[in-house]
Amino acid sequence: MKKVFLLVAVLTTALFAFKPVADSTWTADTAHSKIGFVVTHLMITDVEGSFKNFESTITSAKPDFSDAVVVLSADVNSVNTDNDKRDEHLKGADFFDAAKFPKLTFKSTSVKKVGGNKYKVAGNLTLHGVTKAVTLDATLRGVTTNPMSKKATAGFKVSGTIKRSDFGFGAKFPNAMLSDEVTLNANTEFVKN
Repeated sequence: MKKVFLLVAVLTTALFAFKPVADSTWTADTAHSKIGFVVTHLMITDVEGSFKNFESTITSAKPDFSDAVVVLSADVNSVNTDNDKRDEHLKGADFFDAAKFPKLTFKSTSVKKVGGNKYKVAGNLTLHGVTKAVTLDATLRGVTTNPMSKKATAGFKVSGTIKRSDFGFGAKFPNAMLSDEVTLNANTEFVKN
């Protein structure tokens, strides 16, 4: 009987002492972040672009982000390649078809630490009305306290490659004109809420 009482007492104490780890939410500092892409034109030169308007969050209970959930949404009407005529064409039905599909989204399904500060981030990318699984390479460049805001800030560099044909993106333009492979890249700062 004493053993049962002792066991109940230990379990009760353990339950009251246990405090679940709270998730931390980090929000992209868009003034210090860039979400971009690169496509090869005529197979001889790279054209770079980015999205001016986007939002992203990371939710993680672990300080090394190995359990992170990443969510990103970008306004495709904010596409910017430093050429107004090309940007208008990209927003049209030949490419983003922004009137029908105004958002590009990504939500991670897993984050796997592969060594040191390197990660593989798997998730679902929705572009041009099509959702496909993609895997991105991410590097945690560091976590520091911003001396101005006094808030914890984390820096990430992300890259990956998708095929535009997988998303029906620019389908009438042959690969000799625009590469099927599109490189995705991001340099981002996230601020802990």
